[in-house]
Amino acid sequence: MDSGYYAAFTGLMARMQALDSAANNLANTNTNGFRAEKDFFRDTVTGPNALNSQLNTAVNNFGVLGGNNVDLGQGQLNNTGNPLDVAIEGAGFFQVQRADGTIVYTRDGSFLRSAKGILVNGKGEPVLDTSKKPYKKIALPIGQVTIASDGSVSVGGAVVGQISIVDFPAGTPLIPDGISQYTAPVGTARPSPTASLHQGMLESSNQDIVRGTLQLILVQRQAEMMQKALSVFGNTLDLQASQDLPRA
Repeated sequence: MDSGYYAAFTGLMARMQALDSAANNLANTNTNGFRAEKDFFRDTVTGPNALNSQLNTAVNNFGVLGGNNVDLGQGQLNNTGNPLDVAIEGAGFFQVQRADGTIVYTRDGSFLRSAKGILVNGKGEPVLDTSKKPYKKIALPIGQVTIASDGSVSVGGAVVGQISIVDFPAGTPLIPDGISQYTAPVGTARPSPTASLHQGMLESSNQDIVRGTLQLILVQRQAEMMQKALSVFGNTLDLQASQDLPRA
């Protein structure tokens, strides 16, 4: 009986956390460059002695939600006609620098020319150049802007910089930090060898609205099932206690 109660409890906890992820994914189906999050599971106790743990034995090795992984699948590319909109095809992220100096990574290429003539994102954060000089910004003189597939930026035919596109080794944890922005361990970013840029286009979210809706409904129903199971086990335990304790 205790085993079933623990199973229902860990199942409900996992489904409630997964419900938050599914709702966030669905809410951002129209967000440029958004990457859906997929939940994964682990044992209740991790480590080399997990299988011998008394706690794992007590709960029959039922898993709990281990966290979320960022889905790196490609989103659809849409024409905008804006010369400062840039979409990435393939693996990679733009690098932008926040006011506090933090470097974050994004697939949202809806860029602008700031009042100071710098290429920035919608928040006014500078888009970084590939230059080996740390955190070099890209200056945009007045004129017609052309952005090549390798990120080279030209104004009036003269190259003024190259947009940095980086990716990460397999297994590198990408931590969501705001909508469509991510942080990663220092030193893990590396130039992307496969990314290709498309000027005048933006990448949509890689979360399909139909699949996202179905996933949300599925997780909601699973959570409801776990709640009902907990209620059944709770009522049975109460009944046993009321019958057995007076006999003790």
